[in-house]
Amino acid sequence: MKNRLWRIILAFVIFIAALFINPYLFGLSLTLFIASYILIGGDVVLRAGRNILRGSVFDENFLMSIATIGAFAIGEYPEGVAVMLFYQVGELFQSYAVDKSRKSITSLMDIRPDYANVKRGDELVQTDPDEVSVGELIVIKPGERVPLDGKVLEGYSMVDTTALTGESVPREVNVGDDILSGCINLNGLLIVKVSKEYGESTVAKILDLVENASSKKSKSEQFITKFARYYTPIVVIIAVLLTIIPPLVFEGTTFSDWIYRALTFLVVSCPCALVISIPLSFFGGIGGASKSGILVKGSNYLEALAKTEIIVFDKTGTLTKGVFNVQEIHPEGLSKEELLELTAYAESFSNHPISHSLKRAFGKEIDNERISNIQEIAGHGVSALIDDQEVMAGNFRLMEKNNISYFKGEVAGTVVHVAVNRNYAGYILIADEIKADAAQAISQLKNLNIKHAFMLTGDTQSVGIKVAKDLGLDKVYAELLPGEKVEKLEEIFSQKSEGGKIVYVGDGINDAPVLARADIGIAMGGLGSDAAIEAADIVIMNDEPSKIATAIKISKKTLKIARQNAGFAIGIKVAVLVLSAFGLATMWEAVFADVGVTVLAILNSFRAMDVKGL
Repeated sequence: MKNRLWRIILAFVIFIAALFINPYLFGLSLTLFIASYILIGGDVVLRAGRNILRGSVFDENFLMSIATIGAFAIGEYPEGVAVMLFYQVGELFQSYAVDKSRKSITSLMDIRPDYANVKRGDELVQTDPDEVSVGELIVIKPGERVPLDGKVLEGYSMVDTTALTGESVPREVNVGDDILSGCINLNGLLIVKVSKEYGESTVAKILDLVENASSKKSKSEQFITKFARYYTPIVVIIAVLLTIIPPLVFEGTTFSDWIYRALTFLVVSCPCALVISIPLSFFGGIGGASKSGILVKGSNYLEALAKTEIIVFDKTGTLTKGVFNVQEIHPEGLSKEELLELTAYAESFSNHPISHSLKRAFGKEIDNERISNIQEIAGHGVSALIDDQEVMAGNFRLMEKNNISYFKGEVAGTVVHVAVNRNYAGYILIADEIKADAAQAISQLKNLNIKHAFMLTGDTQSVGIKVAKDLGLDKVYAELLPGEKVEKLEEIFSQKSEGGKIVYVGDGINDAPVLARADIGIAMGGLGSDAAIEAADIVIMNDEPSKIATAIKISKKTLKIARQNAGFAIGIKVAVLVLSAFGLATMWEAVFADVGVTVLAILNSFRAMDVKGL
């Protein structure tokens, strides 16, 4: 890019010198015009020649070469040089724009680790992450990038996940926690046992996704590619006819006049503004999304997302946290604290997730000396002696088996009934927690004119209805197996319009068939989920459902910018083409219609990268 800039500056200086030379020194001024032209346009003419030999005749190099050489042939030397000069300025600006846009995406490439510190015997060996095996121990010092996925064996630290999630708040890692490649270790020394080879690590999968994002073209980009293929030869044919027919038909006209008009016509017709600005808009949109922790696998998915009519959500892990916690405590004859304490003690020896949630809610150390005679009754619950009191905790079957009357109301979640000395002591409700921004996410989607928001879940009808009601979803389909989710999605397809799209949002763990069947599959929580990165078209790297609305806003903005560029470029070019055909536009207007429009369209495309406030 620097070489081109210096060539432009030098050619411009020579061009200015040629313009101000005394008209009587024609030979010198012509020499300077030719020198300036060769310096600035020689590579364009050579490319045009090479492309003709390869059978690819009609491209912008050919149009610019014919137009400028033709200008020299009819004695319009300043126009010939000026057209090529401004064309190269436009190309320089285009290269800068593409480079800037690419950097916005490939800034993610900064997550690629350069080395790993491997413990081998008593030595610490610095090696390539590719050469580290599963099971080996690596040492991650403060300030270093985590090179491989693994489990923390020693140490405590905060890690920066900005490059993966777009979130600036550091995450805490402790002994026993999983740690992901691509994060930056901020303050503590960590010893990590490697769980995946580099090729299978989170960072490698994300890099592969980003590197291939630009290969999947949107329909708009595909149309422009086809358009340019047919448009350019048609324009050349019209220019030839414009050169030959009018001088033969209209009296008092000269060939030189119509050749000039035809050359102006060729300069205007160069499709650069369309060919570069539309792909650049989508490239910028993908880059802006990546800054927000949203990975889009191709501009085709970004374009389709703007046409979303129906969004279908999985429940667990998508709208809810997927972690069961105590939600309500309803004691009878004792305090909430006493009921929770007795239940946590009774369940303390069980490994069931319900038991873990009870112990977590109790939050105190269990004194095993107080517990005796523990019995786990399969499919029912547990019983134990706690401080010589018989405590039973379990489902309704346990109560019925022991002829204890219990609460029989309809609630959304898992109910743990408790009896003390065979007297009913109340119940504890355990349920999955709705994510903090889930309701906000649904509200934002409805503000974006999404027609329907549905939920598919394998959970019970009562739980599904409660979650749907709390979040403002339009409908819920509950108690579905993974295969039945696909069948239900097929039914939902009949509710969208011909051009509308259906988006399915899941956690990527067991949703692969539904993610694949939807028009666009979005996986939540891609940070740490290989399945999410593999299965979905769009991956939201953290657990925030509100990022879905952000992705749609980015998509709509990108598509709007691409359409603005196309409309602006075509409108200006058609107007100047008509003017040039009637002799009302010179090559200077033609240069604006080509280079000027290209530069303005590129500047407009930069807006797609700005996602602040969306």
